[in-house]
Amino acid sequence: ERACAASEVADGQAIRVEVDGLDVAIVRSGDDFYAIEDECSHAAVALSEGEVEGCEIECWMHGSRFDLRTGKPTGPPATEPVPIFPVRIDGTDVLVDIDSPLRAG
Repeated sequence: ERACAASEVADGQAIRVEVDGLDVAIVRSGDDFYAIEDECSHAAVALSEGEVEGCEIECWMHGSRFDLRTGKPTGPPATEPVPIFPVRIDGTDVLVDIDSPLRAG
């Protein structure tokens, strides 16, 4: 499903979008786009309001960090992963497949 236009997401930033009723953070790092459920597994706050550095996003509330490629926590206090979703660019649109979450193993 279409999440947003690629131009809506600045490099090193995240935006919150709703895709089929689910809040998703669309994150851009250079030419790469990522989609991660927009809720920290530790404190249930929006990850899209956090800082992006490379392939990680940091929760603004307590500093938990998550790998955007796997959803796995890379910094405490979070210990549980956050679902991520396949992303592809179609022309100028960012498409997200929320029906096929990629769970951290």
